[in-house]
Amino acid sequence: MAYFAFMQREKQEFVFEVTNEARVAEARKIVSGEEKECVHVMGRIVPRKQPYNPAWEFHLDPETITFFTMAIEVCDANMQYVEDHLDEAGGAFLPGRFWCPWDSTVVREVEA
Repeated sequence: MAYFAFMQREKQEFVFEVTNEARVAEARKIVSGEEKECVHVMGRIVPRKQPYNPAWEFHLDPETITFFTMAIEVCDANMQYVEDHLDEAGGAFLPGRFWCPWDSTVVREVEA
């Protein structure tokens, strides 16, 4: 398992856990600059704070983490909007609780 952080345009950071070895390798390629296209993060929201991501009242299910180049619009939102509307996630807002912030960029690996 490993932890990574992504940022959005508003310069807020979100830390997420990755448990799949192939996904950890992908994230490390993004951080190193080797991967330049598929750099955005997608995963299923869990409405519960985690110690590794204390700024937010939600986290991403580590088993659902993927990286993408483009995704459908219905799963795009910024961190603060997700936080402010967490109780609405899963319906018309972020169906299935899947979040794919288009302007996310994995920026660093975080020490456990």
